[in-house]
Amino acid sequence: MKKTKVVTTDDILLTLCKSVTKVLATATGSEINYSAMVQKINKTCLKPDIGCFVLFDGGFSGLVIINFEAASAMEIYRNYMLQMGMSEAELASQHTSDEVGNMMGELMNQIVGDFTGTISKELQTNITQNQPRMLAINKQVMMSVDTNLDRPQARRVTFSTEKNNIFYLELAIDKTEFIQLHEFETEEDFDPDSLIEAEANKAKNGSTKAKEPPADAGMDQDLLDELGI
Repeated sequence: MKKTKVVTTDDILLTLCKSVTKVLATATGSEINYSAMVQKINKTCLKPDIGCFVLFDGGFSGLVIINFEAASAMEIYRNYMLQMGMSEAELASQHTSDEVGNMMGELMNQIVGDFTGTISKELQTNITQNQPRMLAINKQVMMSVDTNLDRPQARRVTFSTEKNNIFYLELAIDKTEFIQLHEFETEEDFDPDSLIEAEANKAKNGSTKAKEPPADAGMDQDLLDELGI
């Protein structure tokens, strides 16, 4: 008898952790790691120095919070902007600057977008997100979506940057299980950049071949010359 596959809250949390590392590592060109241990918590909070949060709803509801210390926020900001071609002289020097907040908001949006896309394919459900919010704060602010959840669960995971600066992911979600009823195939990830690059290479190769004369062109001309044509 085939074993039934069950996806739990912690499996969903793991998917979110993978989205965080994937997006931040790609954006910054540096290594991002998360702890193998997850902490059960009773409440979710925005904490200093930068707190980011986004709500999602649909197949299941929840709240995602990422709390950055100033050092981790500035390391991620610096690496990301340098990857984008900015010079050191153009970078903000304080974590409270609008440039840092805007960049963190953009990355948060990419993280949750990657997460919702993966969930839609793997769990055959749909969730939508609202616009991420960023706050540079110096006090703890409690955040809750308990009013929307029947059996709320909260988790905290510790992340570290390449320079061992720390930030924290917090997830509040309804206790849930997804049970697979039958086999299905998940769609492959679509990478538009790879498609564009492949088409460009194809066009380039086609253009190169078109410019090259046929291998027997010289032989045909010699024959025509001998015949006086």
